[in-house]
Amino acid sequence: MVERVSWMSPIDYEILHFFEQYRDIQASPKVIGANIDYDRNYTGKRCRNFADHDLLERAGDGLYQLSERGEKFLDGELPASELEPDETDV
Repeated sequence: MVERVSWMSPIDYEILHFFEQYRDIQASPKVIGANIDYDRNYTGKRCRNFADHDLLERAGDGLYQLSERGEKFLDGELPASELEPDETDV
């Protein structure tokens, strides 16, 4: 289980769990959403947010894959504090 990050919503942990199970997959928000039982549009929004935080990478044609930073987070090698916004960002 990954550490809690303040900006993450419940779906984010489902997305992370999906990529934890299928580390090498490239998947669209539609496929991810279908597997975690969330709407593809909302899943796409959250995937874009993960990409903005460098946890997922855009793989082209609407696909996402786990980034190196995302793998480190899932493996517990990147603390949640590294993903929290700086006070200057708030």
